[in-house]
Amino acid sequence: MSVIFAPDWLRGKAKVNQETIQRLLEENDQLIRCIVEYQNKGRANECVQYQHVLHRNLIYLATIADANTSSLTKAVE
Repeated sequence: MSVIFAPDWLRGKAKVNQETIQRLLEENDQLIRCIVEYQNKGRANECVQYQHVLHRNLIYLATIADANTSSLTKAVE
């Protein structure tokens, strides 16, 4: 299961650090490899669950990047 999944009561309480981001990037690498493997075997329907997790991870990383960009812009102003 993805490292970004957390129960509702824990969401927003964990600090995002370089280690978490690195784990997500490594997980994404593995997900992409699984997706490609399933597609090469002609089992595209079975890779949908991995595509959903990859999508969720990418959205999460993009959200972090946007938040960091916004905070940097405000700090410069």
